Amino acid sequence: MLAPATGGRPAEHSKFDPLLIFQQLCPFPVLYTSPNPSEVRSRKSSRMSSSSNTASLEDQLRQAILAKPDAVLEDQHLMNALVAANERAMGSNVVDLRGIAMERMAARLDRLEDTHRSVIAAAYDNLAGTNLIHRAVLRLLEPRDFNAFLACLEQDMPEILRVNTLALVLETAQPGGAEVERKSAALKLAGPGFTVSYAGQPGHDRPVTLRQTQSGSPRVYGPQAEWIRSEACLMLDLGEGRLPGMLVLGSEDPHQFSPMQGTDLLTFFGGVFERAMRCWLS
Repeated sequence: MLAPATGGRPAEHSKFDPLLIFQQLCPFPVLYTSPNPSEVRSRKSSRMSSSSNTASLEDQLRQAILAKPDAVLEDQHLMNALVAANERAMGSNVVDLRGIAMERMAARLDRLEDTHRSVIAAAYDNLAGTNLIHRAVLRLLEPRDFNAFLACLEQDMPEILRVNTLALVLETAQPGGAEVERKSAALKLAGPGFTVSYAGQPGHDRPVTLRQTQSGSPRVYGPQAEWIRSEACLMLDLGEGRLPGMLVLGSEDPHQFSPMQGTDLLTFFGGVFERAMRCWLS
């Protein structure tokens, strides 16, 4: 209840005053303050500025996408995120057959791209190998005597062919091989049948043998044998009435020569080399 006015005269605050009524009804003291107009304007302006910034950021992003839509299509991660968002929006009861087909096509495209890169890399390797063989053949034609030819085998050929060591093995039935071997570290003499036995192809007519090994033969490579991890054996036909020979290329890289590699270039090089040897032996 409101307190009656004293003295029979109405009090000045007997007029309707919501604040006075609320203070008489509420058992606890209440502090009422009117809002500061400047604070209200500040809060309104901050809300408007934040909303305008968000809108401007969205507009900038939208304008960027509209300016370069191809960039969105070419970005694989962005497209995956868009597709995933679309699938979530459809719900778990909807099966998107088109999305499944696109995933399979994307996986197939990835495999095709991997194959394409492998083919390109193999083509470059083949081209580089062809250039090496051409340089080696030209260098074989330069020596004017057999000593210069042996020096070319010992010094220049390993660097041109990018191997660690090279050995020319000639079969002979005559003694005195040690004296001949002292003329060049690349020249090795062996008994009849050694080349076929070493290449591991008795009864076969393969001119080139590629293989990996734990260590080379000291009879062929000398002190460098323990470092050899792969080798190429080129069988040499030195002409009618002569025992065969063998050109051995040794490498410390176990992957430089492998049975899975092609032998066309080395077969060509072996054919050129054996013809050059026939000229020197005649």
